[in-house]
Amino acid sequence: MFDFLSEKLQSAFKSLKGKGILTEADVEAALRELRLALLEADVSLSAIKHLTANVRQLATGEKVLSGINPGEQVTKIVYDQIVELLGTEEPELTFPAPLTVILMVGLQGSGKTTSSAKIAQYCVDKYGRKPVMASLDVYRPAAIAQLEELGKRLDIPTLSSTSTSPQERTKQALSFAKESGANLLILDTAGRTDLNEELMEELKDIHKLSVPHHVILCADAQAGHSAVDVAEAFKKTIPVSGLVLTRVDGDARGGAALSMRHVTGVPILFLGVGEAVGRGNANKIEPFRPHGLAGRILGQGDVLSLVEKVQAASSEEDNAALEKKMMSGKELDFNDISKQLKMMQRMGGMGNMLGLLPGMGALKGKLEGKMDDKMLARQQAVISSMTPKERKNPKLLNAKRRMRIAKGCGLQVADVNKLVKMQEGLNQMTKMLRKGGLSALTGAMGKGGGFPKF
Repeated sequence: MFDFLSEKLQSAFKSLKGKGILTEADVEAALRELRLALLEADVSLSAIKHLTANVRQLATGEKVLSGINPGEQVTKIVYDQIVELLGTEEPELTFPAPLTVILMVGLQGSGKTTSSAKIAQYCVDKYGRKPVMASLDVYRPAAIAQLEELGKRLDIPTLSSTSTSPQERTKQALSFAKESGANLLILDTAGRTDLNEELMEELKDIHKLSVPHHVILCADAQAGHSAVDVAEAFKKTIPVSGLVLTRVDGDARGGAALSMRHVTGVPILFLGVGEAVGRGNANKIEPFRPHGLAGRILGQGDVLSLVEKVQAASSEEDNAALEKKMMSGKELDFNDISKQLKMMQRMGGMGNMLGLLPGMGALKGKLEGKMDDKMLARQQAVISSMTPKERKNPKLLNAKRRMRIAKGCGLQVADVNKLVKMQEGLNQMTKMLRKGGLSALTGAMGKGGGFPKF
């Protein structure tokens, strides 16, 4: 996510790091690189001017230029200004009424229907809400059926009606929500291929009938600055209160995210990071955190998001059982490793995890293609081809058994050997931890031991 922008910004300020004293010329050179990076990322001109002017003012003071680690201080200033651009507070959905109504709006293809279902499930998972959904899109073929299918998958009731009037369906949705005992109603409106008067008049009617507590605009992050123009146009017609940036996982530039709040004044509530809709980590939507996103862009990670993903992907019982086994002296078997691989898959894979860890941006790039979801799936396939006894006792895996396992999962014996080496390496690491704690482990790695090979 935003890999291009992250790489460019880190490169722009790399030359400042390690310098004992900075000159104004050093800062100006870095700011030129910053401006170019932001322009290439399709950030709006007003946002670029605002950011660079603030950084220049704060970074050229005497305390910074002649202070301790001036390069780090400038990077911190850039981080603070990116956070200010994104919005310093972390916005959250509120539920001000017994039946809270959310109106989803946006252009056709912006991801409204999928986002409607994702937000409904998010409100179930985080807030314990009881939502219902209703499609008001009577124009796009199968739009109503799509939302109904998502509702069935998530066990969230959806309006069943044959009405072809968006206004009539709005009235029916409000009655349906009250009759269902729901405390949250999400209305998925129709989009258009472009902004037009007919669309806006229809939205005004629906807004008047539903009196929503939140109007959430879905905008495609890959559209760059065009997404900002769309947000501005919608805001002039109805009171947009929040934004969802969709397809963020495919947006290497990040221009829309950096521009949206500054230009529109409307907070970003969620980031859509994939097509999947489900419970917990299977639901590919993230609450928007300005500090976390700024940290990711500058290679400083987002630990809070990582902790939340770990908590959602594993249970306290499983974590306690694994810790007890590791500290007792028992070796980890392939059943343990299988559980951890599944947890990593639920968290979005190793690449996603590394992107959330401070200082791991460079390592993520080196592991690209080596630690992907396909690799995790191959390792799971190897474990699935083992017998229950082999999973429990890895020492049984002689050459003959390894050949049988490789044949059973359609892979090479070398793939089986790699997994066995990984299991042995993990047990070496846990043994070091038991003996001397984290210092012993890091000391061994410093002498060339390194992490177990994957």
